[in-house]
Amino acid sequence: MFARNSSVTEKSEKNDIKADFRVALAGNPNVGKSTIFNALTGLNQHTGNWTGKTVECSSGTAKIKDKTFLFTDLPGTYSMIDFSEEETVTREFLANENSDCVVIVTDATVIERNLSFALQVLSLQKNAVLCLNLCDEAEKNGIIIDICELSLNLGIPVICTCATRKGGINELKDTIFDICTGKKKCFRVERIFKDIDVLNTENHKQNTEILAENSKEICKQTVFYSNKTMNEKSRKADKILTSKAVGIPLMLLLFGLLFWITAVGANYPSEWLSVFFDFLKGELYDLFELLSMPEFFTGILIDGVYTTLTWVVSVMLPPMAIFFPLFSIIEDSGYLPRIAFNLDKFFAKCGAHGKQSLTMAMGIGCNACGVTGCRIIESPQERLIAILTNNFMPCNGRFPTLIAIIMMFFAGSAFGILSSIEVAAILLGIIVICVLFTLLVSKLLSLTIAKGEPSGFALELPPYRKPQILKTIVRSMLDRTLFVLGRAVIVAAPAGAVIWLTANIYIGNASVLSYCTDFLDPFGQLIGLDGVIVMAFILGFPANETVIPIIIMSYMASGTLVDYTSYEQLLELFSANGWTVITAVCTMIMCVMHFPCSTTCLTIKKETGSMKWTLVSALLPTAIGIILCLFTANLMRIFI
Repeated sequence: MFARNSSVTEKSEKNDIKADFRVALAGNPNVGKSTIFNALTGLNQHTGNWTGKTVECSSGTAKIKDKTFLFTDLPGTYSMIDFSEEETVTREFLANENSDCVVIVTDATVIERNLSFALQVLSLQKNAVLCLNLCDEAEKNGIIIDICELSLNLGIPVICTCATRKGGINELKDTIFDICTGKKKCFRVERIFKDIDVLNTENHKQNTEILAENSKEICKQTVFYSNKTMNEKSRKADKILTSKAVGIPLMLLLFGLLFWITAVGANYPSEWLSVFFDFLKGELYDLFELLSMPEFFTGILIDGVYTTLTWVVSVMLPPMAIFFPLFSIIEDSGYLPRIAFNLDKFFAKCGAHGKQSLTMAMGIGCNACGVTGCRIIESPQERLIAILTNNFMPCNGRFPTLIAIIMMFFAGSAFGILSSIEVAAILLGIIVICVLFTLLVSKLLSLTIAKGEPSGFALELPPYRKPQILKTIVRSMLDRTLFVLGRAVIVAAPAGAVIWLTANIYIGNASVLSYCTDFLDPFGQLIGLDGVIVMAFILGFPANETVIPIIIMSYMASGTLVDYTSYEQLLELFSANGWTVITAVCTMIMCVMHFPCSTTCLTIKKETGSMKWTLVSALLPTAIGIILCLFTANLMRIFI
């Protein structure tokens, strides 16, 4: 990528950036490497893919004193002697000496574990600086690190930083400058590297053992613990949260609470948004009438596009605005890796990866985000399994349909008003069933189309941290909630037009929508549904939130997406059109077992780069849903 000559101004062919020196940032995931990178480069950043790889990289420039530095943020990896794309990219980049200096970012609270990777980097690059990040947390935990002794043991400068507060960044910049300009000299500690060859991947096990021993020996001389209480507390917490007896029940309880808060909290803002959008709708009608707009344009733009868009926003935004920040807080606290640890043995038996549990949890918020999150899985076939099965987790766009059916058929009529606790409990039961199906399908895929050798799972259990609540909420809203909502809005707009056209274009005495529902009705009845429900799922491809409104529109033959004022009125409408408990159960099955929405399909296409796997991801859950509905409907007809 670069010529090895730091004495002249150089140019990156990829980004067309001129720089005097090149600096790479390497480190394990979750050590604050990206925060360090942002602090060093500010807004002068560029993002792209490595040549021939799907791994994304970031680069940026910064002026330090009178020189321009090009910083490259290498993929976060636990090792360079495995075989994932991230590890290959990092190893090849460092082995080809593309840097004048490497900043090795480590977590000071778990320094022994991070030093193993640091030693791998130093076996390839002599000019480096060890960035001990999260030093404030290490100090709180009573961890004392002898910086001078550590520097002598490694042969490189060691700088303490607190990236979130930009502590130590100026000292880090000065050290980088001194190394690149030759004012500070690094030296290789030969006793550490004499038996290590990182480039020889055949000696993976031997290299790992030697590095672990060297790391342990260095830490004995340089790391001391003045407060063992914090470590004891963490160990006691892990004994509870990762125990065989209560680890999984506590996980289910936590997610049940998360669903309950989401279900309760989303109701009111959804209602407020709905009222607000209805008010704007009336104003738009008046405006179009004032402008003498043709009835066709009024219908397609207001009753079609606008109504669909506002339905998606009012239904999706509140639960996402609640779920994603809460999920991010749990993530920042360090609990999610414990969930992966608890579920790893189940996924391992199914030929899948323990990290798939994390992507499944993300899929509950949004399947598109869950699919993107599968990048954390190193093995290609295990990553493919996680992508193909992520849709088995119902996203928040399906919750309105599930909640409406639960309210009407499984408690509303028998017990009056269904409490939010009961809703959360039933939803949690559905999630558990979905997890079981995910495991089953993952096993089938690992034995058939995604067959391959299972990879090892080196899971890091990071220390528990107090989440930065305000920062986490803002980041979650910008990076997840608004991003996913924006994608949904983009596909919902044309979908609204299509839905309106099918309901308002008539052939003879019936609309196109009526012809379609009549055609699909025999098939729908066979699997416990009807033609209207089947058509609603098809038209709901752009956004799952529109399924119930399309059903209402079809039953009322209104030609316009219609909201309902109460579950009692909705139950009357559905019952009058032939709905029974069998219909309700089969609709819930199809709701969680059908093709992904268009946003998720586009994401799968981008992540896999294959239309074949995108089609498989759509056909697989749909086929399973149809089979389950067929079996369930006929079994229930025998006993009901």
